[in-house]
Amino acid sequence: MGAVRGCDLPDDLNYNVENNVWVRKEGDGSVTIGMTSYAGSLAGQIVSYTPKKVGKSVKKDKSCATVESGKWVGPAKSPIAGDVVAINDAVAGKPGLINDDPYGDGWLVKIQPSDWDGESTGLVTGAAVATAFEAKMESDGFAGCE
Repeated sequence: MGAVRGCDLPDDLNYNVENNVWVRKEGDGSVTIGMTSYAGSLAGQIVSYTPKKVGKSVKKDKSCATVESGKWVGPAKSPIAGDVVAINDAVAGKPGLINDDPYGDGWLVKIQPSDWDGESTGLVTGAAVATAFEAKMESDGFAGCE
């Protein structure tokens, strides 16, 4: 697992760096989307999670869920267009999972992508993840995850 400024950033995932979200392609062709540990650190403890409903279409760079912390309310933007096929009931019951386990039990939604091959080309993967997030954190004036 990679880390930048104390923020875990697994290098086996795909990232939309600008929106602080990750994507994992699943064996059935769907993709799982979640917030990065960096996003959770910026937002603070997440207290509310409202995903798009199963069956709803999500456009690229539009909200797949709304999350709220004590200091922030906003969208988690999907880096891939498609239809929501699953929401995370565990996070609905305990939104803090987004902070506690962002790459495991704290995922947000699963989407059946409409154009994975076309849209995934803009995602950052592998060794480029650390460089991209270091530049973003520097630009944001972010000291590091706790």
